[in-house]
Amino acid sequence: MKSAIHPDYAEVQVTCSCGNTFTTRSTMKKPLHIEVCSACHPFYTGKQKIVDTAGRVEKFNQKFGALRKSG
Repeated sequence: MKSAIHPDYAEVQVTCSCGNTFTTRSTMKKPLHIEVCSACHPFYTGKQKIVDTAGRVEKFNQKFGALRKSG
């Protein structure tokens, strides 16, 4: 087996869009930014929340909204 082929595994600071920060271990070298974490995810909080940061709902409605039947 080859030695020294795996990347370094170090501590990384993770920042969520809700403002929560925590430290974990990863092969990434720079801080990580995420959209949802355990502090704001609906499964853990028990609250409904729509996460649409990329405008996917609007894009879908523009693309397929005209196909809806009136009635």
